[in-house]
Order: sequence, then C-alpha cells, then structure tokens
Amino acid sequence: MTLRRRFTFFTIFWLIFILILFNIFVYLFVIKITMRSEEQLLTNKVNILLEDPRIDQPTGLADPDLLTDYYNVNELIRVVTPDGRTVNEQGSDPELLAFKTEFSSEFETGMLYVEGRRVIYMEVPLYNNGRIIGKLELYRKLTLLDSYLQVLVIALTVTSVGAILFAILGTYWFTSRLTSPIQHMVQTMREIDRSGKLRKIEISGKDQSAELEQLARAFNQMIDRLDRTFARQKQFVADASHELKTPLTVISSYANMLSRWGRDDVNVRDEAIEAISKESKRLQNLTKSMLMLAEAEQEDWLKLETFDLVQLADETADMLHATFQRMIRVHTPKTDVKLSGDKDKIRQLLVILLDNAIKYSKDPIDITISVTKGNVRLSVSDKGVGIPENDMPHLFERFFRVDGARSRTTGGVGLGLSIAKRIVDLHNGQIDVFSKPDQGTTISIVLPQKNRS
Repeated sequence: MTLRRRFTFFTIFWLIFILILFNIFVYLFVIKITMRSEEQLLTNKVNILLEDPRIDQPTGLADPDLLTDYYNVNELIRVVTPDGRTVNEQGSDPELLAFKTEFSSEFETGMLYVEGRRVIYMEVPLYNNGRIIGKLELYRKLTLLDSYLQVLVIALTVTSVGAILFAILGTYWFTSRLTSPIQHMVQTMREIDRSGKLRKIEISGKDQSAELEQLARAFNQMIDRLDRTFARQKQFVADASHELKTPLTVISSYANMLSRWGRDDVNVRDEAIEAISKESKRLQNLTKSMLMLAEAEQEDWLKLETFDLVQLADETADMLHATFQRMIRVHTPKTDVKLSGDKDKIRQLLVILLDNAIKYSKDPIDITISVTKGNVRLSVSDKGVGIPENDMPHLFERFFRVDGARSRTTGGVGLGLSIAKRIVDLHNGQIDVFSKPDQGTTISIVLPQKNRS
C-alpha cells in the first residue's frame, strides 16, 4: 500500500472516529439539557397545582375546573383516590389515557417510552390533615423533543458525511502534493538505475516542507558523494592501469628476449633476470599498496585503542634503523603520550613517512612529538632534496611522484602519501607538508588525543 493511501485511510478513519464520538456527545448533551428543562417545567406545574386550596380538600379533588387551567396538549393530568378510582382527569391523547390507574403513596418521577416516544411523568401524594386523600399524576409526551432529535440526527449525519467527503478530497490533494517530491525522487532513482548516470533532484523550495527539502538535499549530497567516488575509482583504475603497464611491458619484453637469444648469451640473460626481478618486486609493491589503499577506503577500517605514541615511535625508529642503518631520533618533552586511535595504522603512517625520508635524504631523521590543547602533534623532518613548490599541491594524489625517474630508482609507486592522508583523515586529523628544495622536508600531523570516530 502506498504512503498516500495509508495517510488517506488513517486520516479518514481517525476523522470518522472523532465524528462518531462528537455526534454521540452532542446527541446525549441535547437530550440531557432538554430533559432537565422539561422536568423543571413539570415540577413547576405540579408546585402550582399543589398551591391551589381545592386540591387539599376531598370534595375539591373532583372539581372539573381544578385541572382545566393547567392542562396542555400532549399531557395527561388526573387525580386518583386511595381506592384506585380516577375522580378527575384532563387529557386527549389515547395512548396516555390508556395508562392503568394504580394508587401509590410514594412520590415518583421518571421517564418511560410509549410506542418509541418519550414520556416523562410525576406522581405526587395529596394529604389532608396528615391523611392521604389521593394522588396527583401528570404525564407529558415529549413529541417536540423527539422531532428535534430526529432533525438533529439528520443534521449530524449530513454534516458528518460532508466532512468525510471534504476530508477525503482534501487529504488526497494534500498527500499528492506531499508525496510528489518523494515520487520524483523514486523516479530519479529508477532513471539512475536504468541509465547508469547519476542525477540530482531539483530543489525548488516553493510549497515544499522543510523535511522534504532536507531529504532532497541529503539525496543530492549522496549523489555528489557517489559521483566523487565513481570519479576516484575511474581515475584509480586509469592510474593503476598506467602504472601496471610499465612493469608488465618490461617483464614481457625481457621474457621474449630470453626466449629468442638470451639462453646462449650470459650477459643478456643476467640483464633480463635482473630486470625481471626488479620489475616483479616493483609490481609486487604496487599491488600491495593498491590493495592497502582500497582497504583504507572502508569506513570501519580503524580499530580504536589507547596506546603510548612515544613508545610506538621508538619501536618504529629502532626497526627502521636496524633495517636501513639510518639514524632516526625521537624528540618529546614527555616520557609518554597517550593517543586514542588505531595503533597498527599509526605505525603504518610512521613507516610511510620515515621510508620517504630515508629514500630522499642521507642525514639523520628527526621525529618530534608534543601535546597542545588536547591534540597530539607528530612531525617527521629530514634534510634531504626537498620538494619543488609546484609539486606541493599534488603530493597526496594517487600515483603522483615528484620525480618519476628518481622514484622508479628508489622503488616508489606514488601511493604512500595517499595512504598516509587517508589514515590521518580517518583519525579526524590534519596533515601538512613544509619543504624547500635542497633544504629538507617536514611533514606535520595533528591528531585529536581522544578520537571518537
């Protein structure tokens, strides 16, 4: 069932329920008010009759003029003696005259139904010198009230049906305007699925609720993000294809050379083997970096924990010193700096930065760690060849290398800094590069000490 139908049905059913309760309340309220008024009129008439001196005398109860002055149409007034005889009676309604005469010494009042019509009555005992001499009975048909109630029921029914019809039309019109942006969004999604081309929803802002406008903006933001993601993927595939093409071409060329005449020429064979081995390692490193970068694109890549950054930096520096025999110094004013983050990814970040410093410098490398205002600052500095100013904006682009020939010599594939920036971004941090040609490079990273990502 569509949202429009659900909303329409819910509105109509709820309106019908409210109208039923309202109609019942109005109907019962009118009856109660009218009955109270009729009972008051009957009580006043009985009080006036009781004030007549003739009604207190046994001889005056049968006076024909006693009840004539108080009689109205649709009423029955009579006086009944203790022996059950009716000594005085005024009335013309056959249904009221057909009531049986029964004497009772109790005061009674109430309502009964005769042929579906309401009749209120009052029975009052009559005394003379403390002795009961009769009973005054007064019955009154509420014909006018029944007519009014019929008109009221018809009026309530007509107005309720009219209200329901107007509610159906109004709700259908309102839900049509309400769900129109949603239907437009669904149609856009189907067109995207059919054509494979991303499209945005036009936001007019006119006669549109804030919630739907927010939904449309969120949809457009999602389309922008998908568009950027697809563009990055397309660029990544193109760059990866370009980078993979060179080592594969070299390996294929030397393999063909070996198969043709390299078996008999030792120099050619050694050159081919060395080239194939070198390009195979480069291809292996490139594939590993590409897989690592693809893994880094996942939102749940991090496994947060609290660890000592100074200890991690010392361990990483000692490991790379033992591997490359290069001096790496750690500077920090504190003996320990606690950081909330992914310990393995921060170690990987340090390895990437130190590996670049080792490749492009020969002097000792410095690691500086400090804490300011809840943030941890980590800097890796070298006194190497530096980075040209024109290349600075492209450092974190995938497969970008400052000097292609030099990078191939050092084995770089241009993905290290892209991975490093992704690690920093996932930790809600910031990375900056300060460098001057032939003077060295400093890469500064600021990370929140307590990460909530």
